[in-house]
Amino acid sequence: MGDNPVLPSQLSLPKSENPKFVLDFAGILKVLPHRYPFLLVDGIVAFASGKSITGQKNVSFNEPFFAGHFPTEPVMPGVLQIEALAQISCILVALSFPEESAGKRPAFAAVEECRFRRPVRPGHILTLVGELDKYRRGFAVVKTRAEIEGELVAEAIIKAQMI
Repeated sequence: MGDNPVLPSQLSLPKSENPKFVLDFAGILKVLPHRYPFLLVDGIVAFASGKSITGQKNVSFNEPFFAGHFPTEPVMPGVLQIEALAQISCILVALSFPEESAGKRPAFAAVEECRFRRPVRPGHILTLVGELDKYRRGFAVVKTRAEIEGELVAEAIIKAQMI
């Protein structure tokens, strides 16, 4: 596959084998360049082209970051929560604008208005929501939030450019 991901205009996404996902790990691997241990999205549960996306991250005690953050009271680092939100944002843009995204990858431009509300721990299912606020010539602004069982745990505005 190489360093450049294959984008939706270059493939037909596989049908998800998991009925609760619109796009499962196999489809995500075809859209994002990220791989273990940095792929932080397990599946996409809802997608509305050019509008919104909802993904899921199953937080497991086996995650490599829990060994050091913090061993006696494990907490998912906030920066990784933001990375997961950025990854669903990238999927939203790549699937919504396949012609403009073809052969390109997203690059962070900014993270704004970031807030963390409560800890994310092993066993939690993190629901990742992104709503496209603006898109112009490959530059996207996505309002994102992370929730556990409907309770807000983190939020941020993600800005990215397709390069």
